[in-house]
Amino acid sequence: MFPNFDGTKPIYLQISEWLETEILNGNFEGDQKIYSQYQLAEILNINPATAAKGLNILAEESILYKKRGLGMFVSKAAKEMILNKRKNQKLKQLIIEIVLEAKRLNVSKVELIQMIMEEENE
Repeated sequence: MFPNFDGTKPIYLQISEWLETEILNGNFEGDQKIYSQYQLAEILNINPATAAKGLNILAEESILYKKRGLGMFVSKAAKEMILNKRKNQKLKQLIIEIVLEAKRLNVSKVELIQMIMEEENE
């Protein structure tokens, strides 16, 4: 399943997030070759430089690594790195937003925790 670009953030960021999700879903394993910038450009109908920028973000984070002349590959620890990254960044940001909104609505900590637990049980 390829990403549908939503226009709210740069395409290269959406590509890197989509590839992270693909790794988390098990569609790419450690040491497996991933799409080249040209394959991504053709599949997604985007500029190869944009695709390269998305790949390079993951390479800078050591989620992907380059093999000279062969392309980009998924790091063995990629899944763990992505899980940690998303927990420490994305999930934390969502929690901050929820806590701020709860304060604006005068929702107590106990109520908020109860709401989370109810949602978890559904």
